[in-house]
Amino acid sequence: MEKNMEYSDSELMAMTAKGDDGAYGLLVQRHYQAIYGAALKMLKDKFLAEEITQKVFLQAYRAAGRYEPRAKLRTWLYTILRRLVLNQFRKKEIQSSPLVTENGEDKDIATYQSAMSPLDQLVKQEQMEWIEKIIDGLPPRQRLAVILKSYEDLSYDEIARILGVSIPATKSLLFRARETLRVVFQKWEASSSSNRKD
Repeated sequence: MEKNMEYSDSELMAMTAKGDDGAYGLLVQRHYQAIYGAALKMLKDKFLAEEITQKVFLQAYRAAGRYEPRAKLRTWLYTILRRLVLNQFRKKEIQSSPLVTENGEDKDIATYQSAMSPLDQLVKQEQMEWIEKIIDGLPPRQRLAVILKSYEDLSYDEIARILGVSIPATKSLLFRARETLRVVFQKWEASSSSNRKD
């Protein structure tokens, strides 16, 4: 069955609703990495992120007949992900741990770091660890908004739909998160530069 990229997500969802498992498989192929990546950034646990991602696609499969293409399919999948992740936070099953990507580190960061001196790499690594800790400490809705905007590069409209809030509320969540990041980062820079002078 050759579905490739010739079918839109909406067409593949309609085919899935009619029992076409090949269409469903293609949807999973198209969107798995994005959903898994966002889950991993939120949950900080590879196995839990994998489990939640599978639940997202299982729920999407079960709801295929009810899917109405008012928004992008990926936005709808992120909405399912948001509900599942927030349920995990409510269950208090999440424990903070260092961010681990599938291949160990972000390719862009690795490329950037290879051009940096060892001291600059260490400072950059410290900055990234601090930023991750700060993001981990944000309330779940702010954290998800930051991840969707900064890592997944979604629009305010898409983030608002996923979070189930208005666009101004989304902007407000992101503003508060950025303010928290800015204040804590300034404190880190001040303490970091005074430690280097010593």
